[in-house]
Amino acid sequence: MWNDLAVYIIRCSGPGTRVVEVGAGRFLYVSDYIRKHSKVDLVLTDIKPSHGGIVRDDITSPRMEIYRGAALIYSIRPPAEIHSSLMRVADAVGARLIIKPLTGEDIVTERKMKLVNYGRTYFYEYIAEVRSR
Repeated sequence: MWNDLAVYIIRCSGPGTRVVEVGAGRFLYVSDYIRKHSKVDLVLTDIKPSHGGIVRDDITSPRMEIYRGAALIYSIRPPAEIHSSLMRVADAVGARLIIKPLTGEDIVTERKMKLVNYGRTYFYEYIAEVRSR
C-alpha cells in the first residue's frame, strides 16, 4: 500500500520537482521510498519534528517559503482540522495536494477532492487552479 502511494507521487513529479510532506511525524516509509527511487526535491515538515531532517512548521500558520515552488504537497493521515489548511497552502502555491486519510475518515475541505484508487491504496487528490501572477 505505502509503495503504491510513493510510486504515484514519484510519477507525478519529475527530477528536481519540489515535493513537500506535511506532518511527517515518525512514519517515514513513504518519504524514504521517494528518496531512494527518485530525484525529487523532497522537504519534510512537522509541527514537532522527530529528527533534524524534518523542518519545523505549522501548516495552520505556514512559513510560505517552505512551500513556494512546490508542485506537490502530501500528507499521510493528517487530522481533519488541518485538511483545509493543506488546501489553502496548495492553492496559494499552485500545487497538487494528496491527502491519505485514516481508513473511514472523511476529508474536510472547502472544495471537493477526487478519490483516487491506485494499486492497493487510495487517497484524495486536489489539483490547485493555476493563478496568473
